[in-house]
Amino acid sequence: MVAILAISVIIIAIVIFLSVITTSKAYTYKHTVDTIDENPYTNKHTAEQENDKKTS
Repeated sequence: MVAILAISVIIIAIVIFLSVITTSKAYTYKHTVDTIDENPYTNKHTAEQENDKKTS
């Protein structure tokens, strides 16, 4: 009975430890955002690509 309880506590400690590590890595990750000029979904960028295709 004591062995089962000890194994359970060890498994719970490992799961909590891994959860803390994963969460801390997620909060330290630096997200980046494209500038408006580099956005391929804007009309300006699409128009420039069409002009480049026509001149090529």
